Amino acid sequence: MKKEIKDCTFDEERALYNLKNTNVLNCNFSGPADGESVLKECRNFSVIDCNFSLRYPIWHANKFMLSSSSMDEKTRAPLWYSNNGKIYSCNIRGIKCLRECQSISIDNCEIHSDEFGWRCKKLEISNSTIESVYFLFESKNVEIDSVNMNGKYSFQYMKNLHIKNSVLDTKDAFWHSKNVVVENSVLKGEYLGWFSENLTLVNCKISGTQPLCYCKNLRLINCTMEKTDLSFEYSEVDADICGCILSVKNPKSGKIQADSIGEIINDNAVIKCNAEIIIRKPDKSQICA
Repeated sequence: MKKEIKDCTFDEERALYNLKNTNVLNCNFSGPADGESVLKECRNFSVIDCNFSLRYPIWHANKFMLSSSSMDEKTRAPLWYSNNGKIYSCNIRGIKCLRECQSISIDNCEIHSDEFGWRCKKLEISNSTIESVYFLFESKNVEIDSVNMNGKYSFQYMKNLHIKNSVLDTKDAFWHSKNVVVENSVLKGEYLGWFSENLTLVNCKISGTQPLCYCKNLRLINCTMEKTDLSFEYSEVDADICGCILSVKNPKSGKIQADSIGEIINDNAVIKCNAEIIIRKPDKSQICA
């Protein structure tokens, strides 16, 4: 049986340090002592219906659950170096949440946290709204499903990422990423996927200037592109596009198929570019405006 701590307020330094086998219920972590690291080095614990307003609340934790709880802007760097955790139905607003963590699942959360999820491994994120700058920088082995994400510089230097059923409104996404698959999703923003390797987009809607340049082994399957000018520069690409591409510039190699292309630019290339471009016979609704 787990112990229980209920209806308490804690504000001192390391208030529940090294807590084990305990449920923490309806507690407030705030107050004039302004103590840090209230749940540091804790094991096999649950935090339910709690409110946090202190720095670094959950560090070096293992086997934990955080549910129906809130962390405000004062909870700077709220979860670091923690493993085997479940976070659901939470509102998290502390900057730099989740760093160097492993085997964490996140579900039904609202997250406003710049630099969220740096250098993590084995994350599962679902049914959540996320606003972040440099989201998931250098993380590996991540699954994302039904997420609405907003913020610049997301998914950079990531490896082994799978995204589905999501809306991503982001600039400079997937730069230098490797082994990424995005399915049934909306991708909005400038300079998508530059310098990526093994990026595959399936049934996606893509918009924004200068997408998918300098890519290696880029694949687009049954995707649409809107207002995508200067696409695919110096990329190794295999793309099948429904509808129009506004313009294509100096694709390095591979094949690009589209119903129509507003402009094909083959000039002033600094490397040899010989990708095959196929324009399927368009009807009037598919001609680029």
